[in-house]
Amino acid sequence: MKAEKSPIQTVMSWIRRQPPKVKAFFAVVTAMTVLVFLKVIVHEHDNLFIASEAVHALGISLLIYKLTKEKTCAGISLKTQELTALFLAVRLYCSFVMEFDLHTLLDSATLVTTLWVIYMIRLKLRPTYMEDKDNFPIYYVVVPCAVVSLLIHPSTRHHIINRLFWAFCVYLEAVSVLPQLRVMQNTQIVEPFTAHYVFALGIARFLSCAHWILQVLDSGGRLLTALGYGLWPIMVLLSEIVQTFILADFCYYYVQSLMGGQLVLRLPSGVV
Repeated sequence: MKAEKSPIQTVMSWIRRQPPKVKAFFAVVTAMTVLVFLKVIVHEHDNLFIASEAVHALGISLLIYKLTKEKTCAGISLKTQELTALFLAVRLYCSFVMEFDLHTLLDSATLVTTLWVIYMIRLKLRPTYMEDKDNFPIYYVVVPCAVVSLLIHPSTRHHIINRLFWAFCVYLEAVSVLPQLRVMQNTQIVEPFTAHYVFALGIARFLSCAHWILQVLDSGGRLLTALGYGLWPIMVLLSEIVQTFILADFCYYYVQSLMGGQLVLRLPSGVV
């Protein structure tokens, strides 16, 4: 006899059978519900950004555990790590010359651990690196981000170079996970620690997005004005939303796999 499914598993199975538009509707409703919940329970919304950095650090810690204990980097995208190091380095530069705060220290710690992951993949565990699967061209994201930053950037009083760098790191962060998604798309099977890492990225991006949205709502839109005029404030918010939805589909299948008690995540074709 087949084991009876729990109510949650039944609901997840029903959602999986729905067309993409219905899934998108449920995703939006869920996101809005969580936003309302966060607005009620989190009174200092800067804590959401700190939580976002903490979850990102947790994800990298899982990668470090995988690299040190399992001695393999299979399933990890070196290109995503390099893009992450790039936008963190640029953001750190902007933090030092524009405003030094707690976020600067958190970014410094994240950059150091990311560089260590890159070192392990490039030098120590190179034989296990799936280079043929990590085939997303980096210039597909770096060049468009650089071009858009030239066209749309902050209109603050800072030096133009600093404003361009600021815009570049915002845009690059939004799409830096794409090479990792390509690796998972190519393999279709994601082992536990890599899946935990990518899910942590998804949660971190959502918390960061929630931070911005709630800040805008609380300020009555004044925050967008403080960021400058033109398209830049809209692009900042749009970048936060984009990077959240890029990982939304994966996070859905991750939760579904977790509820089903599966250690290895198997992705349907075309998911990511």
